[in-house]
Amino acid sequence: MLKSKNINDILVLSFADTNRFNSLIAGPVKEKLLEYYEKPNVKIILNLEGIQFIDSSGFGVFLSALKAANSNSGRFKICSVNKEVMELFKLLQLHNVFEIYRDLDECLKSFE
Repeated sequence: MLKSKNINDILVLSFADTNRFNSLIAGPVKEKLLEYYEKPNVKIILNLEGIQFIDSSGFGVFLSALKAANSNSGRFKICSVNKEVMELFKLLQLHNVFEIYRDLDECLKSFE
């Protein structure tokens, strides 16, 4: 479901084997993200490359991750959001809540 790699002490997570982030996988993804943020100062980038649909439970996971990051001196950023999904972020006014970057390189540079 989630694959991870570490780049310069930043955990980069992306979805494996799916193009949808919905209620079927939201629970386990949320659990994993919150587990990472149990440690202080964790930096996570969620790479949404390939994700074509997100439902309300997916957006709820993003909000939970951001809250957990903020409460434990961590960072949570999102990158590689496709056009249709970005329209949902804007419709929900969440593009002002999250740090969203065009691609992974730009997102990694934002930590410098």
